[in-house]
Amino acid sequence: MSDQSFKQPARAPALAEIVIGLSAVIVAADAQGPLSLCARDARFDGAEGLPFGPFNPRADRTFELALRNWVSSQTGFDIGYVEQLYTFGDRGRDLPRAAMSDEGRAQGERIISIGYLALAPEPSPILRSDAGWRGWYRHFPWEDWRKGRPPRIDLRLAPALAAWTKGRAALVDRMESLFALNDRPWNEERALDRYELLYEAGLVQEAHRDRGLEPRADAPVADWGEPMPSDHRRILATAIGRLRAKVKYRPVIFELLPPRFTLSHLQRVAEGVIGLRLHTQNFRRALARAGLVEGLDAVEADTGGRPAQLFRFRREAIPVASALGLATPLQRPRKENGADAS
Repeated sequence: MSDQSFKQPARAPALAEIVIGLSAVIVAADAQGPLSLCARDARFDGAEGLPFGPFNPRADRTFELALRNWVSSQTGFDIGYVEQLYTFGDRGRDLPRAAMSDEGRAQGERIISIGYLALAPEPSPILRSDAGWRGWYRHFPWEDWRKGRPPRIDLRLAPALAAWTKGRAALVDRMESLFALNDRPWNEERALDRYELLYEAGLVQEAHRDRGLEPRADAPVADWGEPMPSDHRRILATAIGRLRAKVKYRPVIFELLPPRFTLSHLQRVAEGVIGLRLHTQNFRRALARAGLVEGLDAVEADTGGRPAQLFRFRREAIPVASALGLATPLQRPRKENGADAS
């Protein structure tokens, strides 16, 4: 028999080790708008980002328990409502190697990040000096339409995007659709798509950092948003879009409220989340028809005006499988002379 018959099969290339990281977008709200819990981390050179930690398959029983432990240890905050947000596994989007352990990791590893969305009824005080609540819109200033269309879209973002998309029809259409240009409607749920377009165009600081370039000198935070370490701003944008969509078909907005609240407070929280002004009378009529809230025999005196009746969420009246969310009738824009626009 020929020696050729005994040749060993070619050795398969070594598989990359999979490392799983857990990231948390923890949302609360105050009178100014929605907040996310952030922490400064030495693994990111002291930059402020989302609570994050690796999953240890030997020590951690579930992803969620591991996440809760990491959040508690990094921020001192114990999360309540939580749901899995998305799995981020694109090649090249992973964290700095040293972020996964004190010694760093081998170059052959592939880092998968599982994002979670958690909601808190109030921004409880954080006792640690390296953690705190931060407003959503400091990272995404173009997403806040509560006072109307943000001027920075037309003054800064649109011209920069137009220069980048020039001559490429598909990109022009995408830009106009996402940023409501040329009379396109604004879709508040596409927060992630807008951030990713700005990233592709190299208009946010993370794009320059990830490409090994110097930070943009002409990119003030007021226009382009405050950057975050690794892909944390992308994860936060994913959470914003998810929550904006979900409040319309599930009563999750009440997870951001205390047990007793005024209708004005409920409306302010809803407006902060979706980033748009709501029509007060239509909003309250829709609440009454849906039966989501119940008036209490109590008032809130500290309103700056007339005492306001307190309400509670009728959690027991909402079936578990119900697709009942919050109606969000928008406030109609006004012309310069104050008349309603047609």
